[in-house]
Amino acid sequence: MRSEEIRKRLKDIDEFLLNQYKDNKAEKKRDWRTYEQQLMNRAKGAIHNLKPLINEATNIEIHRSIGRPQDLELKQRVIILLLKELFGESNRRMASMLALFSLLSGVEISYKTVERLYSNPDVEMAIYNLHMLILKTKGVKNIHACGDGTGYSLTIKKHYASETQLRKDKAKEYSGTKAFVYSFKLMDIESKMYVAFGMSLKSEKEAFDKAMEMLKHIDVKIDSVRLDKYYSFPSYVDRFGKAKVYVIPRKNATLRGSWKWKDTMEEFVNDTIPYLGQYYLRNNSESGFSADKRGFGWTVGQKRDDRIDTALTCTGVWHNLLNLYPT
Repeated sequence: MRSEEIRKRLKDIDEFLLNQYKDNKAEKKRDWRTYEQQLMNRAKGAIHNLKPLINEATNIEIHRSIGRPQDLELKQRVIILLLKELFGESNRRMASMLALFSLLSGVEISYKTVERLYSNPDVEMAIYNLHMLILKTKGVKNIHACGDGTGYSLTIKKHYASETQLRKDKAKEYSGTKAFVYSFKLMDIESKMYVAFGMSLKSEKEAFDKAMEMLKHIDVKIDSVRLDKYYSFPSYVDRFGKAKVYVIPRKNATLRGSWKWKDTMEEFVNDTIPYLGQYYLRNNSESGFSADKRGFGWTVGQKRDDRIDTALTCTGVWHNLLNLYPT
């Protein structure tokens, strides 16, 4: 096989193979009434399952130095932070809501206290525990994955989707202004669960690197993964070890690289239609991002790096909770 065959196959895809693949793919029509009912049932199920999971996630022993004791228990702090991200309220607005319901809950705090929850190490640890417990409860172990990145706006003046249309792949890199935060998530295709994720204010690549670092510390094995053209390089393919990687090569792709890269390109050239069928399962990532932004918004209200990271982690936890017991 030669590098010219890769470019020839890419030309074939552009001219007729992609249309052939789409024509043969059966499209499912969505029943919107049923969809809304299922979404409501999933939300009720997520909230119902949240309490026992939080009880277990916060069952940790904390040794604190001399100082002012916390006004809230760890469990209360985690619940407040998750509910704030669910409601999409500002720090000040959430504090006002808690004051309103203080007659029932006994919780009354300032907006500064809410803001500090995003950088509280105990809360961060508990949320990470919660993520791990959800994966364990769902039985996520050996997975066929897809991975993709997206951006969240840090200002309402710029929308990431519009910026992507204008700048193409350049939108995945730092634009010179702190307008977006990049988020990369690896998803289990079967359960629709986010397994590992990372964020960066510089580039989607850095967010990907952080997600891969997180993957090393969780007990999940990837058997196959699908990535978009931005990651179509031998170095990215090799990072997944023995896992099968599905990528669409770039127009200037060659066979230079590892044997794994060569084998991937050979399958792309010789078994194109089945290969595309596997590759386009990556659409699950795009669907997940779309659902997240509709449900939790496309902006992040925090400004500090660590607090932005915590906010996006909470969104990922809610996504997994909604898929824990789907209806």
